[in-house]
Amino acid sequence: RAPRIYTRTGDSGFSSTFTGERRPKGDRIFEALGATDELSSAIGLAGEFSSEKGHTFVDQLHKVQCMLQDVGSNLATPLSSAREAHRKRTSFSEKPILELEQWIDSYSEQLPPLRAFILPSGGRSSAALHFSRAVCRRAERCVVPLVQAGEADPNVAKYLNRLSDYLFVLARYAAMKEGKEEKIYIKPEP
Repeated sequence: RAPRIYTRTGDSGFSSTFTGERRPKGDRIFEALGATDELSSAIGLAGEFSSEKGHTFVDQLHKVQCMLQDVGSNLATPLSSAREAHRKRTSFSEKPILELEQWIDSYSEQLPPLRAFILPSGGRSSAALHFSRAVCRRAERCVVPLVQAGEADPNVAKYLNRLSDYLFVLARYAAMKEGKEEKIYIKPEP
């Protein structure tokens, strides 16, 4: 018999952290986890659009989604209730941040310089990557208070910060590779 997907343990408005602590579902830890999950979903959609266009960076997006699982593990392990075994299992290193920086530099070198504010556009792949970037910024805003309160690893917030930069550069790169025009901000006439 297949296991059930539902547990009914959250029906009363509480959920458990990885440390076993029960907190209200509106707790900022679960807000951050939800935003991170939404980010992974948005990146998955962007990856599907990009795959249809044959972009070679799709494997990087898959790797990012895997890293977001690790981000979630760290967030689900509040340092205030984590034992050393929990911390060891869910620690988040600086290595993925450095990898994102390498990717950003590599794509940036191939792009024309920015001369105006760019609106989310440039074809489906690019627009989906821009949307992912906006979701990433929200996830980062949810994570920063946890880091400031000492509940999450500072590298998690740094990773999300760099990830939004990567998604911005990648959106521009996708538009360029597909020959799609990036729409720029034009100040409306008064």
